Amino acid sequence: MKETAKSQATFVVVAAIVRTVLNAMMNKKWEGLENLPAGGFIAAPNHCTEIDPLIVGHILYNQNRAPHFLAKAGLFKVPVLGAVLRATRQIPVERSTAGANRSLQLAQEIVADGGAIIIYPEGTLTRDPALWPMKGHTGAARLALEGGIPVVPIAHWGAHEVFPRYAKRFHLFPRRTSRVMVGKPVDLSQFMGRPLDKATLTAATEKIMDAVTGLLADIRGEEPPAERWDPSKHNQATHGRFVVRENPDDAADAT
Repeated sequence: MKETAKSQATFVVVAAIVRTVLNAMMNKKWEGLENLPAGGFIAAPNHCTEIDPLIVGHILYNQNRAPHFLAKAGLFKVPVLGAVLRATRQIPVERSTAGANRSLQLAQEIVADGGAIIIYPEGTLTRDPALWPMKGHTGAARLALEGGIPVVPIAHWGAHEVFPRYAKRFHLFPRRTSRVMVGKPVDLSQFMGRPLDKATLTAATEKIMDAVTGLLADIRGEEPPAERWDPSKHNQATHGRFVVRENPDDAADAT
């Protein structure tokens, strides 16, 4: 799917604004850009603050890869924002079967044309108290295995210090650095040709999350938790906002 003239023009305007703002707010250090495939791919980043899409979109756009996100269908109805999402051909995620099929078809068209689809496997901001990647959803793995699409793990760290999770204001001083590390495509060959049942998709998703977590561990210079955070084990919803309490096990949902 070729970018239309309208899409390209909108990207230029949006990118000019976003890059100017991000460059003013923080330093940046990008690593592993050589791992981005020449053709279409799925980018699978970690998710720890609301400005993550701007960070990932920035790095991809700077590599001449127009970023396409899977976004909640309701966002396309928001004035101004909805117009921008439609103009830049972002992908609405709908609950109906027909809507889901349209989303899948659009994603496959973008990838077939060499585009980049950004999917947050966690589905929402991580619930992990230390901001490590939590248990992932299987959407990225399913799309990758159905279409034979490479999945590129991406980890970033530092933007959360500028705009903490669920914050109401930016923290610009002292000046922070946003570090982004792009990994090599995840090897999912062992799952190719297998039925896309729960076991297969879960195992493939775990491999993707392991790759993302490994990259983040390299950036942070720390060991990740032995067990990935699972919201269901802490009585937390897997989507929407939640309230952070002193005792993570008592965290309550505020969806």
